[in-house]
Amino acid sequence: MVLLEHMGGAVARVGEQATAFSNRNAMYNLSLLAGWPDAADDERNIAWTRSNGDALKKFATGAGYVNYMTGDESTERVRATYEANFQRLVAIKRKYDPDNFFSGNQNIVP
Repeated sequence: MVLLEHMGGAVARVGEQATAFSNRNAMYNLSLLAGWPDAADDERNIAWTRSNGDALKKFATGAGYVNYMTGDESTERVRATYEANFQRLVAIKRKYDPDNFFSGNQNIVP
């Protein structure tokens, strides 16, 4: 499934550093969502999805939406997703979760 979400509107009226979510000037958010019934097809379908995602990157800003990221995203991808807010979020994480208890998501390491 190709999910194309229109951004702008209320999303664009919030300041870049008002919340963790940045890249508020993007007009759309594009996600490729794939699912299949047989685990034997995992490798082929994951490769197909990633290949198509890679082909679309030339049209993208390079940013992302953390709730749509996969479990194997790199630290660099997480950093790029938060853009200018990343260092502020690291400071918050160090203050409120220095032991990294909340790490089951796209983690910001304290």
